[in-house]
Order: sequence, then C-alpha cells, then structure tokens
Amino acid sequence: MIGSVEVSLARKAVASATRVVVKVGSSSLTTAEGGLDPARLDALVDALAARRAAGSQIVLVSSGAIAAGLAPLGLTRRPKDLATQQAAASVGQLALAHAYGNSFGRYSLTVGQVLLTADDVVRRSHYRNAQRTFSRLLALGVVPVVNENDTVATEEIRFGDNDRLAALVAHLIGADALFLLSDVDALYDGDPRLAEARRITEVGGPDDVDGVRAGTGGALGTGGMASKLAAATLAASAGIPVLLAGSGDAARALGPTDVGTAFAATGSRLTARRFWLGYAADATGKLILDDGAVSAVVGRRRSLLAAGITAVEGAFEAGDVVELADTAGQVVARGVVAYDATELPGLIGRSSHELPAEQRREVVHADDLVALHRS
Repeated sequence: MIGSVEVSLARKAVASATRVVVKVGSSSLTTAEGGLDPARLDALVDALAARRAAGSQIVLVSSGAIAAGLAPLGLTRRPKDLATQQAAASVGQLALAHAYGNSFGRYSLTVGQVLLTADDVVRRSHYRNAQRTFSRLLALGVVPVVNENDTVATEEIRFGDNDRLAALVAHLIGADALFLLSDVDALYDGDPRLAEARRITEVGGPDDVDGVRAGTGGALGTGGMASKLAAATLAASAGIPVLLAGSGDAARALGPTDVGTAFAATGSRLTARRFWLGYAADATGKLILDDGAVSAVVGRRRSLLAAGITAVEGAFEAGDVVELADTAGQVVARGVVAYDATELPGLIGRSSHELPAEQRREVVHADDLVALHRS
C-alpha cells in the first residue's frame, strides 16, 4: 500500500524510469562458502533483461569479486588482510565478469566491465571521463557492469561496499532511479530477525527514518543496511527516487515495484558539478561558521566571507574542496575554497573593508558552494 501522494509518485517514477542503476550485494550472488551461485546470478539477469526489454537503459553495480575469489583460492572466509583481499578480488573479478557475460548472452546483450576507484569519483577530471565512458557504452546498447577496483585500490576496499558508489554512479549517468538489492527484503526499524522489528515500506523524507537502527555487513560483504540507508538517502536528497528490496524479489522490484521500501526524491536534481562538490569530492579541510554565516550560506545561498568564519581546520590549498560547519560541528555545506589554509587565520572574523584590497574576495564563492540537507 502506498501511504502518501509523494510515495505514490516515487514508486511510479521508479517503475517508469528509462535509465536506472541497479546495485546487488555479494551475499545475493554467492553461496555460503563464497563461490558464485549461477542460479541466483541468472535470476538477477533475467529480471534485468526483462527491464531492458521494456525500454530501460541499465547500469549494474555488482559486488561479489572478493567473495567469488574465495573458493578458487581455497579460502573459507573473507580475508582481513589487504593483500589477500586484493588477490581474491583479482581472481574473483574475472569469474564474475565471465559469469555476467555468459548470462546476459542468453538475451544477446553485450556487457562491458567498468572498474572504478574512489579517485574516479573524487577527482573532477576522472569524474568527467567516467561520465563520457558510461554515455558511450549506453549509446552503443551495452550493459555496463560496475565494480570497485579492489585489486589495486587500497583506499577503495575501505570505501567499498558499493552502495555509496551506486548512488554516485546514479547521479553521474543521470539515472532516473536507483535500485538497491540485498538479502533483506526491505528497510526495518531494527534487526529484521526480531519479531518486534517494523517493516518500513515508504520513506517520504528524513523524518521517516528517525530511530532506525540499521546493521552493518555480514561475512561475505562489507556493507549492510546502514550503508544502504545512507546511499538511498544520498540519492533521494539529490533528486533520484530509490527502491530498496530483496534480490530474490528482483523481478517484482524491476517490474511493478510493489515490493521493498520506496524512497521519494527529497531534493532537486543537481548539476553534475554541484553533485560532485556536495557528495563525491574529497574534502581536505573544514571551516567553522558563525550563525550569521550559516544563515547566509544555507538559507540565502550567498558566498562565504571571511567575517563569518570562526575557525579553520585541516591543511588545504586554494582550489581544494572544504566542508563548512556550524558552531556545533555539523557540516552544512561544501565548496571550493579560494585561499590556502595558511592564509585564513589572519583574515577570519574581519569585515571586507578591514582587509587589504587583494584579500577582499570571497572565501568560498556562491557558484562553488553546495548547501547540504541538515539532519
């Protein structure tokens, strides 16, 4: 049952989306021992192919490389050391790509592998290159299969449960909807294994998930409901509706969308650059703002001036992305700073007319600033 106009529109938007990102987790593709489960992978591809036949373009963000590499290497559990994780990813990624190629081949669909690292979404030049690659693949009728490049990216394995990556990719390609498929059938306000846990079928905004106690990852994956909730909230706040559902319900999730938890889009669609600024780029420092500056930056979308800054944290250079926080430390915006960290201490708290002419420029210009939703 759809409980509100907003949620109803969200499910309709997800059902009718013409460009979608679908993320699937390791536990949905592998056996308990760690090897790929061909039947489960084929069932997922069946649902994706049906959605494709209905007219949608699809980008699949798939976990499972490390898990798929465990059995061939004789490992019984996900390794904890980085080198063995990378070795498992090297073996498993090949097996995963081969399995997807064969499975999609049953529908005469061509797949292309896209391996991304954190660098590819936090560096502006890499971000634009990734956009062009996805655009061309989709124009050629290819189904891109995306995974994090766990084999070589040390930072990526810590970053990596693929849920946040899926949200970033959804915006990067201009997706109309994001599907998060896992081994849990919906969002619950507690551990779904407990009888008192309440199933949440519709999320119209942040207030609907207040008090949700989301768990972390299992034996084969690194994610968990906490990462899925964070990814869904991120995408929804950037104007992309989300459906969170069980991988076993993939056909219904990608069809009538009458399963799982629907997240209504709560924010407006940002340009690619503003989304990169707000959610993808690495922040190398933080500026603490007084209440007046927070009001100007967040409420009136004004540039940040030195007079509104009370403290500077971190080591950054002009042109870096920094976080802007209120007096309580909550991050309220992000933007490109116009000064080095070493230049700012002598400027903060001072009005423009008190500064030398060459230092009267904005610390963060409004065109280079993105206000974030405050919890």
